[in-house]
Amino acid sequence: MTQTDPALMSAETLTALYARRALSPVETLKAIMERVARYNPWVNAFATMNPRALIEAGESEARWAAGRPMGPLDGVPCTVKDLLNVQGLPTRRGSKLTPTTPVREDAPAVLGLRATGGVILGKTTTTEYGWKTPGDNPLNGITRNPWDPKRTTGGSSSGAGAAGAAAFGPLHIGTDAGGSIRIPAAYCGLVGMKPSYGRIPQWPHSAFGQVSCAGPMTRTVRDAALMMSAMARADLRDPFCLPDDPRDWRDGIEQGVAGLRVAVVRRLGFEPPLDAEGASAVALAAKILEENGAIVEEADPELPDIRAIFGRVWGVALARLVETTPQEKRELLDKALLEVAEREGGMSAVDYLGAEALRVEAAHAAARFHQKYDLILCPTTPTAAFAADDPTLHPTQALWRDWAPWTFAFNITRQPAITVPIGLDDSGMPRGVQFAAAQLRDDLCFRAARVIEQVVQMPSAKMDEA
Repeated sequence: MTQTDPALMSAETLTALYARRALSPVETLKAIMERVARYNPWVNAFATMNPRALIEAGESEARWAAGRPMGPLDGVPCTVKDLLNVQGLPTRRGSKLTPTTPVREDAPAVLGLRATGGVILGKTTTTEYGWKTPGDNPLNGITRNPWDPKRTTGGSSSGAGAAGAAAFGPLHIGTDAGGSIRIPAAYCGLVGMKPSYGRIPQWPHSAFGQVSCAGPMTRTVRDAALMMSAMARADLRDPFCLPDDPRDWRDGIEQGVAGLRVAVVRRLGFEPPLDAEGASAVALAAKILEENGAIVEEADPELPDIRAIFGRVWGVALARLVETTPQEKRELLDKALLEVAEREGGMSAVDYLGAEALRVEAAHAAARFHQKYDLILCPTTPTAAFAADDPTLHPTQALWRDWAPWTFAFNITRQPAITVPIGLDDSGMPRGVQFAAAQLRDDLCFRAARVIEQVVQMPSAKMDEA
């Protein structure tokens, strides 16, 4: 695969070529569909394909020929995680329990892509109801990492991570309630952005409440910002979304980090695990930032220990899911989901409100910390991607607080956080580092990630050698 292959091109490059008539949306989609036919049988990134994709690409081609593109994503292939609604396709959520009938309305994030001309290639796999980190579900099976098919993509946006790394299009919508965008992005060598809560509207709302949001997963930082510009538009179906913001999130993305204060964080209310290569990745990122004018130092945001908060929020959501499933159908659920719901889901209303009070305390602590520091720098994951079908992995180890200790804190505080590739480890697998900023300062996340991206030239997965 070369830089002349449309499948490897960024969304920005594709639309620039469309404008010059040097490439067409139909040619691009056909090139990507050829890759899907070749590699998806072992990658298993898709839950369902959009039978109208070529028709949509043809409509886009006609608009470009007439000089009237719908917007900056016209003709760009996109995928959507199968937790979100796409009109005309079923929403299965990785479960054998969900209906197979097509839904009638797009989710707000999908509507945003369509409004700017995005072509929906298909829906990507997710762990069942988005509940865990390993990238498998009872309905679709295991989704495998294009860098190494023996490794997981991570989850729960497992198919989005795989599709991005496999070059099944440049733009992929994930969702994130504890790291579900950032973990698979880091494992698969992608950029993954969890925006400020409310930035991208949600409908229907997540079973996991107001810690979840949709966001972009892409191969470049600029594409992530471009994609968020399309999705971050107010939607009246979501009463909790932020006011409409028509900005192009690429504006200011090249301003760099000179003068910004960056805290290298090793504690998030507790000390998450981290292997030696992960520590080296953070050190490299800190060095790059310093060389680009940032003021970098170690600091502790002094958050409360939020592991218990997250376990309670997650456990109660899973328990409610099980409780609303008819008894005779519960055997169809992921057995580990049932086990975690039983273990984590029993608590009183007083305990639950106590967890919510602690969540607010954590958000206040983060807000105070960002009065001094513009950005937090920390790892995205404790290790590189683990085995996709490790028989020694106990089911309850899939719980977020065990495999996602560096990501879920920013869902609890609802602040923006982005992961960006920092290179490959000694085994040839991608590693990522994470930036978090104060609520509503998503722009700083993009700026810092862009600086890293410009220095670290991330290769593509060599899938013929996998």
